Amino acid sequence: MDKKLIALLACPVCKGDLKLNREKTELICYQDGMAFPIREGIPVMLANEARTLTSDERLDKH
Repeated sequence: MDKKLIALLACPVCKGDLKLNREKTELICYQDGMAFPIREGIPVMLANEARTLTSDERLDKH
């Protein structure tokens, strides 16, 4: 995904920053502990489509 696009996106729940996880093709909101999938290059910014981060993922904010 384009870094400029990611910079424009915000978490739909808390409006916080998102981090790109290229490995899992997800946008991560550490504040809410949610990971939003990117499908076919399109971020799915729906809370009901997001998965909950594991405890280890919440601690690893790279």
